[in-house]
Amino acid sequence: MAVASPAGTVPPATDLRRQIDAAAAVVRARWPHVPDAALILGTGLGALAREIRVEAAIEYGEIPGFPLSTVESHAGRLIAGRLGGKRVLAMQGRFHRYEGYSLQQVTFPVRVLRALGATRLVVSNACGGMHPLWAPGDLMLIADHINLLGDSPLVGPNDDTLGPRFPDLSACYDDGLRAHARAVALARGITLREGVYVAVPGPNLETRAEYRMLRALGADVVGMSTVPEVIVAIHGGMQVLGLSLITDQCLPDALEPATLDKILATAARSEPHLTALVTGVLERL
Repeated sequence: MAVASPAGTVPPATDLRRQIDAAAAVVRARWPHVPDAALILGTGLGALAREIRVEAAIEYGEIPGFPLSTVESHAGRLIAGRLGGKRVLAMQGRFHRYEGYSLQQVTFPVRVLRALGATRLVVSNACGGMHPLWAPGDLMLIADHINLLGDSPLVGPNDDTLGPRFPDLSACYDDGLRAHARAVALARGITLREGVYVAVPGPNLETRAEYRMLRALGADVVGMSTVPEVIVAIHGGMQVLGLSLITDQCLPDALEPATLDKILATAARSEPHLTALVTGVLERL
């Protein structure tokens, strides 16, 4: 049972807090600024980092506590600089449960980004589309999510200095940031859907029966990431904007085999729209 600290004293630092502080110190030594926003760039979406005016680039292996990316399309570096006139920290590559990491490891970088002063998080991902009227290449604004990973990154002892024991998830995706995204999409002629993202463990893709089940649950797109990072961001008091890029159609009665090459090719074709959308939102902050 946790023991309360005497009145007027600072609670002792937990192991997690010490690890976060050590990682943040390494980043801060290379880039001593407070970011206006943090970005997580998902599968096939790392090229957005080319639009950043880079002031520092740090390999994940140089940051204590950071996992290493094992997915070919994830570069594995933290980019610091300017995008849309704002200071940003961008993760060029993320981590997944299917790589063998715990959700606490997967979300550790979000803790570090928050410790560095980021109060806004933009998460992006490549996903499979289950909405019959949407097409590969469309962008979707995440309005809500379903967690089918079978776990939460908040399981275990809670450090009250990082966030509350029972964070409320009734509005994970910030209304103001979503309004900015809609306005940018309208002004720039970008097709922007809006719907529900469901996270599954992977790495296998789903069966026809599973797609039917996920659609019946209310999901519009399916992926293997994002939700753990959003949970930890909300736990830490961050505002979140979520964007999904639909790379393949997952319609059970017209299902075609999906390959990583096809997914990456679709992501590459549509990434300019994602870059324009994220840049436009940052310009409005």
